[in-house]
Amino acid sequence: MPLRDITLDDIESLAVGAWVLGTGGGGSPYLGLLNMRALYKEGHRVQLMPADELADDDWVAAVSNMGAPLVGQERLTDSRTIARAVALMEEHIDIRFRGIMSLEIGGGNSIQPLMAAAHLKRPVIDSDMMGRAYPEAQMTSVAVGDLKPCPLTTVDVRGLESVVESVPTWKWMERVSRKICVEYGSIASTCKAPRSGAEVKKWGIHGTTTKAIAIGHAVREAQRRHEDPIA
Repeated sequence: MPLRDITLDDIESLAVGAWVLGTGGGGSPYLGLLNMRALYKEGHRVQLMPADELADDDWVAAVSNMGAPLVGQERLTDSRTIARAVALMEEHIDIRFRGIMSLEIGGGNSIQPLMAAAHLKRPVIDSDMMGRAYPEAQMTSVAVGDLKPCPLTTVDVRGLESVVESVPTWKWMERVSRKICVEYGSIASTCKAPRSGAEVKKWGIHGTTTKAIAIGHAVREAQRRHEDPIA
């Protein structure tokens, strides 16, 4: 299946569907949605790429926001920070990412790869590493697969940038990156360890962006018809 355009209506549905898949976790998609509305108004566009279209030697950026949900509501989201986290990773290891995917499809992190993709002109990979939203990175499919947890980049709106080069375990990656996040003011944009196309195809949870859009569309359509979205 070739790349397909993600419409603004798709993104509106994605924000709703991500709430459902997050089951209360992952933070709010609302500020990310506002950023995407603004980016589309400026003329940016994003495409969606199936994971099976990746070559084994392609590189994929896995992104997420990290921090306290309340702080995430108080400090307005700047879409350039997640794009900078991806660019910093490219600079650090001297590669070019083929596409960008979310660490988790649930909640606000569903929108993070779209914001980065809009700025960097890369497709969003239709896959994630959780299928919903979990509290910590060692709960992801790539951690279950015992793939390496580093390097990791973190960026914030003031221009603070960090690279975690090496840790012994996924749990240590979570602990160290959270300490950095606290010093940033309890919110940060992150790019996790780069994943090869082969790793994404083996360990990714595929079709989750499409699934979230479909769920959101069903909920919105039911609301429009004044029907029960569950029924």
